[in-house]
Amino acid sequence: METEIVSFFIGAAATFFGMWFVMPISLWFLSHLGFYTTVQEGTCQVYILFGRVVGILKEPGLVFLPFKLGPSAFLVNWLGSRKVLDMRIDQQYLRSTPVNSEEGAPMGVGIWYEMYISDPVSYLFKNADPRGSLAANVSNAVVRSLSNMPLDDMLVDRHAMSRIVREEVSPRSHEWGYKLGSVYIRKVHFRDIGMIQQIEAKVVNRLRQVTSAIKQDGANQVNIIASTAERQAAVEFAKAGAIRPRIVGEAMQRITANQEVAAALFEILETQNILDGKGQLTLVPPGKELLNQLLVAGKNK
Repeated sequence: METEIVSFFIGAAATFFGMWFVMPISLWFLSHLGFYTTVQEGTCQVYILFGRVVGILKEPGLVFLPFKLGPSAFLVNWLGSRKVLDMRIDQQYLRSTPVNSEEGAPMGVGIWYEMYISDPVSYLFKNADPRGSLAANVSNAVVRSLSNMPLDDMLVDRHAMSRIVREEVSPRSHEWGYKLGSVYIRKVHFRDIGMIQQIEAKVVNRLRQVTSAIKQDGANQVNIIASTAERQAAVEFAKAGAIRPRIVGEAMQRITANQEVAAALFEILETQNILDGKGQLTLVPPGKELLNQLLVAGKNK
């Protein structure tokens, strides 16, 4: 039993040591000897030996180099070189490329474009800086193609401008193994600060004119509505004033038809007028004529 346990631990230790130390070292040694290589997704490996390209690997996965490169596989890692290229689509944005419109306005064009490696050998050997050359080529194409365009077209029709730039740049960039993808004019703006300020001033003045015109039109509409309302009210008041005597006369005629009702109404009205008036009422006991004379004399003073 003890022998089986010891054998188990020895086997486990050997397996652990082999998987974590022996296996990685062996694979590294075999890889550097040129037996195999691993091509990652979206990459390309170019093998160069004695100044000559001996192999290009584009398919991702595990590749046995002797089957692809022949006997050169065992020498390329020691006497040659391996270039790993990123074949994925890349993007770049050029800000404010200077152009002039047909009217002479200094404009700036922002252009966004995609590019990817189409020919690894041309990319490595035909141009020392393909990315920088492509950016310069795109910028020059923008200046050549979009200069002297009408300002209206430059500010509106960006799709046509993008197509013009792409058609001019694509053939030349493909010679360097760096192919141009989508091209899009994202921004067209004025570069002259003075012109921008003048345009802003004109826009502000125009907005003020429009605002004042709207306010004046609103005031005119309000005056028209107010005058119409006043005229209609005056007409209605005039009608009411015209029919008031007739209505009052008819009411008085119905009241005076009954003498008792008329007498009570007039007495109530007289009392109401007395109460609403500002006169003073002084009550004097009967038979006090001297008191009446004194009150009258005091008021006359």
